[in-house]
Amino acid sequence: MNKVRIGFIGTGGIAGWHARQLLELPEAEIKAVADTSSKNRENFIAKNTLTDVLQFSDYREMLEQADIDAVIICSPHTLHFAQAQDVLRSGRHVLIEKPMTCSSEEAEQLMRVAEQSGKIMQVSYQRHFQPEFLYIRNAIASGEIGKLTSITASLYQQWRQGTPGSWRADPALSGGGFLMDSGSHIIDVLLWTTGLTPIEVKPQLHMHGAAVEIDTFTSIRFAEGAVAGLNLVGYSPCWHETFVFCGEQGGVFYDNGKITLRRLGQDAIVPELPEQTTNQDKSFIDAILGRHEVLVPGEFALKVVKLSEMIYQAAGYEPHADAEAKGEQSA
Repeated sequence: MNKVRIGFIGTGGIAGWHARQLLELPEAEIKAVADTSSKNRENFIAKNTLTDVLQFSDYREMLEQADIDAVIICSPHTLHFAQAQDVLRSGRHVLIEKPMTCSSEEAEQLMRVAEQSGKIMQVSYQRHFQPEFLYIRNAIASGEIGKLTSITASLYQQWRQGTPGSWRADPALSGGGFLMDSGSHIIDVLLWTTGLTPIEVKPQLHMHGAAVEIDTFTSIRFAEGAVAGLNLVGYSPCWHETFVFCGEQGGVFYDNGKITLRRLGQDAIVPELPEQTTNQDKSFIDAILGRHEVLVPGEFALKVVKLSEMIYQAAGYEPHADAEAKGEQSA
């Protein structure tokens, strides 16, 4: 295979980021796009200076007619499950934007379909490729701070102010609010870096008059003995992301990309981090070409879906995702 030919389902928002990263790779070529919005399709093609790209209003027609090897799904959350199944069953590899699905039942079924298809399925959690989070994961795994005792994970974003009128504010398409959307990345970091197993959650939710939840504050207890506070604030004046991982011998503090290692009574250590060498799109292409295994497989995404589900269920909250919307593709 000289080049991996790519199709897109959904061409708004995050699709542009994937396109820019793919255009840096000589082994990848964007060949087709599917979106119910012709305006989205045209904007996507123009902004990325693409030529000879087939356009479809229905992704199923793209799967039937386009000569493509893989598909990147950038559609609303509740559509991922059906679309990813269709892609895999058509014999193509798939990269799915987060969350992989909106329920653990769907996630487990999708993983079975991927295994049966023999094709690659990767989920687009980009923090798995960022040096800061790789450092945190390695520091915990190597015992650098001792046995974990607590974690605080927080994300603040002006999400409430920016989503009215969009699909993200519609539970039939979003499957939930800030937790299901940007919060999915924070839950991923919490679980992926630590390897901990949540067994109990106690959440508080605030809707702020929206159709989906905006703020969630959740205490979590893990089977391994540690506890955590997960704070996802969608009604904030700005973006701010923090993590604190405390262990019996020290702690790692993350604040908007800056890492500090602390030990009792000692000066703070600011580690030197390597340059980032890959990303979700490059790793997807490399996995297809057999250069390495899938770096963000469905197993990681399933853990995120399960904890999100635990939090919603413990809060008595049902986003009422509606399967009738599955024909849409705009993002």
